[in-house]
Amino acid sequence: MALLEVENLSKSFGGLQVLRNVDFKLHQGEILGLIGPNGSGKTTLFNLITGFLKPNTGRIIFKGRDITKSQSHHVCQAGIARTFQLVKPFAHMTALQNAMVGRMYGRKPAQSLKEAREESEDILESTGLGAKKFNVAQSLTLSDRKRLELAKALATKPELLLIDEMMAGLNLTETEDAIRIIKKIRDSGVTLMVVEHVMRAVLGISNRIMVLNAGEKIAEGLPQEIMRDRQVIEAYLGKESYA
Repeated sequence: MALLEVENLSKSFGGLQVLRNVDFKLHQGEILGLIGPNGSGKTTLFNLITGFLKPNTGRIIFKGRDITKSQSHHVCQAGIARTFQLVKPFAHMTALQNAMVGRMYGRKPAQSLKEAREESEDILESTGLGAKKFNVAQSLTLSDRKRLELAKALATKPELLLIDEMMAGLNLTETEDAIRIIKKIRDSGVTLMVVEHVMRAVLGISNRIMVLNAGEKIAEGLPQEIMRDRQVIEAYLGKESYA
């Protein structure tokens, strides 16, 4: 049985169709890369899976349970967490306090502040923020704020983690560090779905890649297959690339 099954998912805002009949399966231990041009519906798909939005049609099945109509906090408690493209930490709280907030909620919440603190310190260490745990969030660099966004999500103890453009705005060294952290998360047993425009990163971490264009799934398969797919190339580069 797949960990996550999305069946014929559609979403529109008024007359604007953002997603149309999207379906896919995600299996335990995979990293599924999600790519597509801006406006193709990637973040909307994340919002639907995590309960921030409700679909017009279709179903979302997590571990055999229909969560299509579940509220976002119930989805988190079920074991799905996500990061946001625009990071929004609790700006006046320390990195440790930010992570502790996540540790008090989600799946298997901490039973005491002591437990939340100890586990949050471990999570910050694993995401490269151990030495900055007492730094106020608003004083962190963009790279560190993205790591903190990841730590906050991991603090909810997810089985499935959705990562939305973690590497946007990072330099080469920071990108390599982010790739290493994502692989470490996968190796710890967390299944991942990753939206990313940095193609070398997507190719380096993904077991499979799914491509959206104008709200529709146009391709899904192994990374090497996707990079040779005519529809995918046209969606990114334009048909004139074949001239």
